Amino acid sequence: MKISETLQTIATRIHQAGGIPVLVGGTVRDLLWNIESKDIDVEVFELPLEKLLPVLSELGKVSVVGQSFGVIKVRINGEEFDFSVTENISATSFDEAANRRDFTINAMGIDLMTGEVLDPSNGTLDLMEKTLRVVNPDTFIEDPLRVLRGVQFSARFGLSLPEDTINLFRSLLDELVELPKERVFGELKKLLLKAEKPSIGLQVAKDVGVIRKLFPELHHLQGVPQDPKWHPEGDVWNHTLLVVDEAAKLKCGDEFQDLCLMLAALCHDFGKPVTIKRINERWIFHGHAEAGEELAKGFLERITNEKEVLAKVVALVGKHLHPMTLFHSEQQQKVGNGAIRRLSMKVDIPLLVKLAEADHFGRGEEVTRGTRFEAGEWLLKRSEMLNMDNTLKPEPILQGRHLIKLGMEPGETFGNILKQVYELQLDDRITCLEEALEWVKNNLAFPGGQAVFTGD
Repeated sequence: MKISETLQTIATRIHQAGGIPVLVGGTVRDLLWNIESKDIDVEVFELPLEKLLPVLSELGKVSVVGQSFGVIKVRINGEEFDFSVTENISATSFDEAANRRDFTINAMGIDLMTGEVLDPSNGTLDLMEKTLRVVNPDTFIEDPLRVLRGVQFSARFGLSLPEDTINLFRSLLDELVELPKERVFGELKKLLLKAEKPSIGLQVAKDVGVIRKLFPELHHLQGVPQDPKWHPEGDVWNHTLLVVDEAAKLKCGDEFQDLCLMLAALCHDFGKPVTIKRINERWIFHGHAEAGEELAKGFLERITNEKEVLAKVVALVGKHLHPMTLFHSEQQQKVGNGAIRRLSMKVDIPLLVKLAEADHFGRGEEVTRGTRFEAGEWLLKRSEMLNMDNTLKPEPILQGRHLIKLGMEPGETFGNILKQVYELQLDDRITCLEEALEWVKNNLAFPGGQAVFTGD
């Protein structure tokens, strides 16, 4: 990212009004790392909010948010900026303001009028050494969410944690459980969506104690053994880390879809600890996908109110073995279209294939090197063919009005007939209205003029 002409123009106007505009926080970190930053934050010194606001209002559309600190959001020529002033206008020192920040890599500034890098905490050195160091332990502990921020930063930027940072994180574990779930979910989303290898942050969270404290379903994956022939990577925890990283490679850029995929990858084997059995010298997990649905649901309900995300992720977890199961069945006998259609009504097949692909490759290169995920390729092809024919999720051929014409009245029997005919339609055993009506007539009797269903 480079400082835009628009921002430089705004900074000049602020300076002319008596303020000192300083680019701050993660924006500076990203700039020094040559990473594009969407959030551009400017802190203004020596100019109170009531004087800053009219200056910005002359330049673009503004809105004021925030309580303890006045924050002005400005939109100019399609660009968005956040401007803030210190709580106490007499605190004009950047050093004093930076001392409130969480990590040294976020406590740097750039004076927009001189171009000088302001770095009272040696954040540039920590950037070069890729170290996550706390600015001020006394102020850091004011917000325990900063522990989770540190976790996702470690993954996004490949940072190591020195012992004093780890110890400080551990001292705040008990306070993490008091955080609003929306804030916890926000940091988890950043970890899963922004990190190239989310496993780095998950491992940090485990080592620090965050996993044990906040996410028992993940904690219980640790130490659960798997068949070394198929899972040489080790226990279910190690497998999950690999699957999450593989899923990260398959993101499409749509935040909702990507979030569902990443959460499903994280939760997909929650059922293994409760279904594990030792049979014929092998570790077996019969029914773990189905058992994982309820555990994934409980996990998600604790951290988010996003019902669409929850429903989609739970369905993916419960069906994550289906691509392989159907493909193996296809090798022995032809899988009917009905099986593909029924699956598509319960889960997003393209997203399911991505999850299953991540699960397949999340076992280490020792067993996956040079392989393709043939099951996914096959299932996508089958579903795409049905979709092209407009029969993947077909509208029911037989409607209630057709049964009324036959002399039937709506009721339980009425619904059962429609359901059975639709099931036959899914299996291609009924392909038109004439066949549907013929089937109904063959399964109806009219004693005393009243239609009675005689089918199963």
